[in-house]
Amino acid sequence: MLLTFKQITGMETGKNVEDHLKVHKVKKKILRKQVRAQHTLMRHEGIECVSHATQSLVIANAGLGNGMSRHQLHRIVENYGIVETLLMPPNKPYSFVKYESTEEAKKAFDALNGKEVTPEDTDQNIVLYCNFVEKVFWKNSVPANLPPGLKVIENIISSEEERKMLESIDWRGDENNQNAQKTLKHRRVKHFGYEFRYDNNDVDKDKPLPGGLPEICIPFLEKCLKQGYIKHQPDQLTVNQYEPGQGIPPHIDTHSAFEDEIISLSLGSEIVMDFKHPDGQTVAVLLPRCSLLVMTGESRYLWTHGITPRKYDVIQASELGQKVGTITADVRDLTLKRRETRASFTFRKVKRSSCNCIYPSVCDSQKGQQRRAEPSFPHSELQASELEQEYVHKVYEEIAMHFSSTRHSPWPRVVEFLKSLPEGSIVADVGCGNGKYLGINKDLYMIGCDRSKNLVDICGEKHSQAFVCDALSVPIRSGSCDACISIAVIHHFSTAERRLAAIRELARLLKPGGTALIYVWAMEQEYKNQKSKYLKEKHGSKDKEEESNTGTSQKLLDDEKPDSSIQGSSCSDQLLDDSEDKGCAAKPVADSRLPVHTNRTSFHSQDMLVPWHLKGGNKKKGASVDKVSSPAGCKESQELSPVFHRYYHVFREGELEAACGSLDCVRILKSYYDQGNWCVVLEKL
Repeated sequence: MLLTFKQITGMETGKNVEDHLKVHKVKKKILRKQVRAQHTLMRHEGIECVSHATQSLVIANAGLGNGMSRHQLHRIVENYGIVETLLMPPNKPYSFVKYESTEEAKKAFDALNGKEVTPEDTDQNIVLYCNFVEKVFWKNSVPANLPPGLKVIENIISSEEERKMLESIDWRGDENNQNAQKTLKHRRVKHFGYEFRYDNNDVDKDKPLPGGLPEICIPFLEKCLKQGYIKHQPDQLTVNQYEPGQGIPPHIDTHSAFEDEIISLSLGSEIVMDFKHPDGQTVAVLLPRCSLLVMTGESRYLWTHGITPRKYDVIQASELGQKVGTITADVRDLTLKRRETRASFTFRKVKRSSCNCIYPSVCDSQKGQQRRAEPSFPHSELQASELEQEYVHKVYEEIAMHFSSTRHSPWPRVVEFLKSLPEGSIVADVGCGNGKYLGINKDLYMIGCDRSKNLVDICGEKHSQAFVCDALSVPIRSGSCDACISIAVIHHFSTAERRLAAIRELARLLKPGGTALIYVWAMEQEYKNQKSKYLKEKHGSKDKEEESNTGTSQKLLDDEKPDSSIQGSSCSDQLLDDSEDKGCAAKPVADSRLPVHTNRTSFHSQDMLVPWHLKGGNKKKGASVDKVSSPAGCKESQELSPVFHRYYHVFREGELEAACGSLDCVRILKSYYDQGNWCVVLEKL
């Protein structure tokens, strides 16, 4: 019997060989992109993939963040086995799926890698890439409460009333009618009673529009007055119409333009409105169809509110989950919902006098009294970076020599951590200051980094290894360190997002099984009925204060504390006189949103400016005091001794642990309180 070439060689010929090569090429391309996805997930999200098969997969490009709904993804993954868990983190371009067996997960892995799918209601294909993970886990955020003074009342009107109110607005426009709509970049809008002017975010109180408010709104407003949702009869109405993909930028309604209560009726479709506090806290609030939003007090005057321009909102998937209030981060029950055309009727009462609210830093009436621009809570990444540049980085450059002279006594529990590490461990001190911890354990290979060049120069004078960099971007290879320490650094970042990014960067540096020690200032200077030594010394002698300035009796990490000026603020809403500061000529930063602390007092604000009184000289050896420059973070006393102000965010109990716990690439081994500081020890998973 004659054998064919294919039978003899086991190889195919002609077109079969060509097809085989094409398949091989495609598989090679998929593998390359799969590995790239794996590296991206690890680098940016801390998700560690494994090379062996498990029950669980992370699927890149199949997330809420790139248009994949829960229903569609579940329909895809259930083709390969019984799905135990499907987690879709909000706004992320990936999801986790756990199957009942490893065999089912392997089947999905083989089928889905390189698979092209089209998200619902779009015409753009996406390609899925899978990797195995040991476990499916996402730290659920604690559902946030509504901002103070905010209410959402469901079903305030009937569907029939909704229909009539929508029909009462004629969007065809009439150029001769002063109420004709304006077409803005993000929406269409009509005004009644008074026209809202977008050039100055105010109304012309002497030029009311003819006709007043629409008659159809009067019964509704009488109902709101009767039920106590408003105290004043509104005389201004703004009607906004939003198509899918449209929104309104974050803003605070001008204080002096309107009275306290502002109410907004949602018609035609539900929407998610985003509220943000100046300290970075955000709350996503679901406004159902036919619901009323009531803003008073803090939610009206301090929090920004806006609608992100997008075609989908992340909402609770189940009927049970769809409730009024905040949208939780429970990724077991989140999905996308396509927006529909929505109209909002926002009613206000025009204010006839200036505003005298308790939020002067964001009040247009009281801002006019400011003598100069002052630091405030950042509302954007750019503002946060600028605040830290002026009130952290520049200040440390100026005070480096004096700061270093007060920082020579290491903290016992930090020393204990370093001495517990195995011989030969590679350790990074991120935010090393003058490098006082770099030589603690001679059996370790330690390297330091700091944003301040002058402090790094001091490390060099001590023959320690250190370099200049930002703690958010450390130029050290991922997974190369056995341990990291971050001592009194993270509290200098001015938003929750940037503080979390700093923790994530520490985790990136660690090898699996590596550990990190983090110290931050604590809001609680009295803990378990014990005052920190910082508070105990409030009425101490000048000698005792001077002793603490030299580092022999350090209590609170900054790296621990400024000279005799250390944290605390007696009031979160107004600035305080630092006249109690012994030897410190610090004065409050006038009318600032950020309060200046008062020495030796408890904290009453989490975000503040902490004075540093530069005694006896400036950053450079031999320089005279009167030659010290005065950046934005500095004021000078009558004796020309400058006082610098540094930004701090002090952490409440549990806040540091919650931030660390939100990263699924680490676990908390230990957390404790150490003389006015919250501390955690993390392990890289």
